[in-house]
Amino acid sequence: MDNKIKRSQEAENILAQINSQTKLGDLRKIAKDIKKNHELAMELWSSEAFLPRLLAILIMDKKLLTQDFLNKLDEDMQMHPFDERNNLMDWLMANQLAKDKKTIALMASWETSSSALQRRTFWYYQARLRWTGQTPPDNTEDLLAALETTIMQEEPEVKWAMNFLAGWIGVYDETNRTRCMEIGEKTGLYKDEVVSKGCTPNYLPEFITMEVNKRRDK
Repeated sequence: MDNKIKRSQEAENILAQINSQTKLGDLRKIAKDIKKNHELAMELWSSEAFLPRLLAILIMDKKLLTQDFLNKLDEDMQMHPFDERNNLMDWLMANQLAKDKKTIALMASWETSSSALQRRTFWYYQARLRWTGQTPPDNTEDLLAALETTIMQEEPEVKWAMNFLAGWIGVYDETNRTRCMEIGEKTGLYKDEVVSKGCTPNYLPEFITMEVNKRRDK
């Protein structure tokens, strides 16, 4: 993106409202008032700041989210720290990409993308389908086979999404539950991770057991 955009007064006024105290709910309220405004989104994006970029994502026009455009956003996200860039991409997936057939088809093509953020999105979207209780596509066997082969060679952000998918398959698909727990035992991923009280661990045997029990107790 061209970050030397001359920003309008409207963009400057919005940027002046956003500070370290701004919450995601505040951004959603601002976006609700603006509705869709792709040009304004690009002005906010050009600020290079994390929260204005989250707001920009909310007001983008999804018809303009082509692969080339998404590649440029992805490139811009690389300037952010690890957690921020993952959050930006996850927010883009949840608020835009998951809501349109064309962009869902783009995400489905990202399994072998050269971009780690796009590969993460491929796996995270598959996990999200299961976690939000939607009927997943009939691709569980293919996903698990690919995951077992490649998870340990992947970048950390992709590894997390693959592990997350195996977790939700294990929770909702009883026939694959043992297999998903065994993936966690074999990889050892997140086994020693310390989690806060009340949070579900990422280590698959624990994650699956806890989430299954939660659903049984309801």
